[in-house]
Amino acid sequence: MRSVKLLLIVVAVAVIGMVGIVYLAPEIAAGFIIKADRYRSGLVRKEIDLPNGLHYVYLEGGKGQPLMLLHGFGANKDHFTKVARYLTPHYRLIVPDHIGFAESSHPQNADYTPTGQAKRLRAFAHALGIDHLHLGGSSMGGQIALTYAALYPADVKSLWLIDPAGIWSAPKSECQKVLEQTGRNLLMARSPDEFRQVIEIAVYNVPVIPDTIINVLAQERITNYALEERIFKTILEDSVENRVAGMSVPSLIVWGDKDRVLSVEAAEILHKRMPRSEVIIMPDIGHLPMMEKPRKSAEDYLMFRAALEYNADNRVE
Repeated sequence: MRSVKLLLIVVAVAVIGMVGIVYLAPEIAAGFIIKADRYRSGLVRKEIDLPNGLHYVYLEGGKGQPLMLLHGFGANKDHFTKVARYLTPHYRLIVPDHIGFAESSHPQNADYTPTGQAKRLRAFAHALGIDHLHLGGSSMGGQIALTYAALYPADVKSLWLIDPAGIWSAPKSECQKVLEQTGRNLLMARSPDEFRQVIEIAVYNVPVIPDTIINVLAQERITNYALEERIFKTILEDSVENRVAGMSVPSLIVWGDKDRVLSVEAAEILHKRMPRSEVIIMPDIGHLPMMEKPRKSAEDYLMFRAALEYNADNRVE
């Protein structure tokens, strides 16, 4: 009985300590949470300089065939950390911060179109000794992944497209309507309050995050506001629909049915243009399935890859 009481006291002290850190030292708390998630997922933070001087910061972990995962607009490499823990036992994951975001270089005069980003990512992959790979991308990252595959189809073995951007013939989403009617971009943040609104628009099942942590996480977006504003315009001006018409790269298209950022109807439009694609619509999920339902997202992807490997092994020559 005494040992049980002692254990409860230890747990209570630990909880109180963590709560204290969250409110008294939120930067330390946020850093601890991020590093703990990476550790659980078998990911290590790495850096590399390309011959052209650009600096990439990325996460890497696991073994097997390379799978590069590309984050969306205003996001960073840690958007894939939770889903990664189910993937690193099977693949070598490489998850970079895009140039212009988070810890990677922020050149002011770079080409930030999906084509420009795709060309840089290929140079990044080659710098890591990777010539052929599987690609995944969320939102803007999906738009870039599609562009990469269109530019270098022989390099890309498959695509995992999570609510990808660039299908602009689809019906307007809530975000797009607000932008057109008011000029307010619900995906950008100039304050912690606006950053919290970004989370609420992107995620259907909104997590409880203390204001102190929100204040820390928001700083990256606030600091990068002007550059993100320019990058966002290049995204809107770039359609992938003609670019990927008839593309033969095997592709899994995933969409949350409660997406308020991009219309779920874009999934079927993209599917019709890509003859080797399949679609999964996730119920009660917003714009970031890999964050809201990481285990289910990973299971669906693993099944997709298993089917690819089975078909390859049983292909009739």
